[in-house]
Amino acid sequence: MRRQCALACAAVLTLIASLLVAASPAQAAVGLRVSGRNIVEANGSVFVIRGTSHAHTWYTTQTSSIANIKAKGANAVRVVLSGGRWPANGPSDVANVISLCKASKLICILENHDTTGFGEQSGSVSLDAAVDYWISLQSVLTGEENNVIINIGNEPIGNNAVTPGWTQATSAAVQRMRTAGFQHLLMVDAPNWGQDWSFTMRDNAATVAAADPQRNTVFSVHMYGVFDTAAEITSYLNAFQTAGLPLVIGEFGFNHSDGNPDEDTIMAEAEARGIGYLGWSWSGNGGGVEYLDQVTNFNPNQLTSWGTRLFNGANGIASTAEECTMCGGGTPPVDTTPPTTPGTPTASSITSTGASLSWTASTDSGGSGLAGYNVYRSNGTQLGTSTTNSLALTGLTPSTAYTVYVRARDGAGNLSANSSSVTFTTTGGTSGGCTATGTVQSQWGNGYVVQPVTVTNGTTARTSWTVTFTLPAGHTLSGSWNANVSVSGQTVTATSMGYNGALGSGASTSFGFQVSRPNGNTATVTSYTCA
Repeated sequence: MRRQCALACAAVLTLIASLLVAASPAQAAVGLRVSGRNIVEANGSVFVIRGTSHAHTWYTTQTSSIANIKAKGANAVRVVLSGGRWPANGPSDVANVISLCKASKLICILENHDTTGFGEQSGSVSLDAAVDYWISLQSVLTGEENNVIINIGNEPIGNNAVTPGWTQATSAAVQRMRTAGFQHLLMVDAPNWGQDWSFTMRDNAATVAAADPQRNTVFSVHMYGVFDTAAEITSYLNAFQTAGLPLVIGEFGFNHSDGNPDEDTIMAEAEARGIGYLGWSWSGNGGGVEYLDQVTNFNPNQLTSWGTRLFNGANGIASTAEECTMCGGGTPPVDTTPPTTPGTPTASSITSTGASLSWTASTDSGGSGLAGYNVYRSNGTQLGTSTTNSLALTGLTPSTAYTVYVRARDGAGNLSANSSSVTFTTTGGTSGGCTATGTVQSQWGNGYVVQPVTVTNGTTARTSWTVTFTLPAGHTLSGSWNANVSVSGQTVTATSMGYNGALGSGASTSFGFQVSRPNGNTATVTSYTCA
């Protein structure tokens, strides 16, 4: 009886165990993971990717780029790696990249670039070969699930058909990664050089998602010329939103050789829908797409127009990125190095209520990057701020002398040790004072004549007038008429003669001058101040 009971009980326990296994959900992911359409951290905080790509495999000495990308406001960086198609990045190199990302509290998206254009481009490798590369790095990746996303292969199929196709190859790669023990959030790129114009990823993403036993795969589309209208962008994003599947825009630009992507819609829609995006790319582009560099020569102080748009524009990285809550393993160094002092400003286009300032840009070597400039009066009154080396001043008072100071600031809030200044006087406006405007009558290779410079009085009669203007660098005054003229450096002061100083309300007079300049120089005097 005891044996029979034991056998019966064992059978019941076996049945219960088998039912529990059949009913258990897929293995829970650790670290960063997919939750519905979102990426979340291990503590449940939603994480929306905002960052750019860095071409590490070709520029392994430019490791400061990681901290510089963080300083521009990013919360993630996509790092280009190679297993041998280009200079190979081994375990120690990759471990250092991860360490740098953690020090800057950036999510580190590691991608294998060897798969780019498989089936169409010579030298590219399969997704299966890409998995071999990740396995070779497993010792430095394990334990970094809070900090690292593995982008299995960049643009893994070109425009040519391959066997196995994208759906089968991607599903198999995901399953091999899980079988090998990877617990990381996985990112998979679309075919058609990442742009999915055939909609293969869009229509088969659910199959790949189901192939992952951890349900922890996010899909990545690259938006270039295929996505040059708002309708194409919103239609593609709608498809993933309707399917309830996670999507990121893993690459995009403001222009491309295959067309002009609509970056404004890409960024606006990504922000509205809570979708991550990664611009391409920080610096070092070649092959005719150098215009996709976001900074020049890896210098964080030299943002290009594309970099300015991506980081500082509407729906850009600086205004929308939120730092990860669980990434990092160290404290980034505190930047205490101030930026250099700006160059001496010049004032131009001076009117009764405004002026245009420009100055030589500052540089910053402290790691946080140059953030901009504070512009203020000698009494401390703030006149404005600028992220470039120029500023249009408005709301000034007519017939008023202004001494304006410019001081640089970096991303850590450090100010340049000194400021630079310029003094100018606004014109008289309509109720008093006077105005002066000049017309270039003729010019030639190494000189020009300005005639007339018209002096127009305001409403209050006067007995004399003074007009000042600045000669462009290298220019010299070679003659004048109908005014007493003195020169100090590049500043010219013209005062009225005995016969043309007295002006009634609204009355005008004029004078003229001639300037010599270097051959090939086409600059002329453009603005005048009258008092």
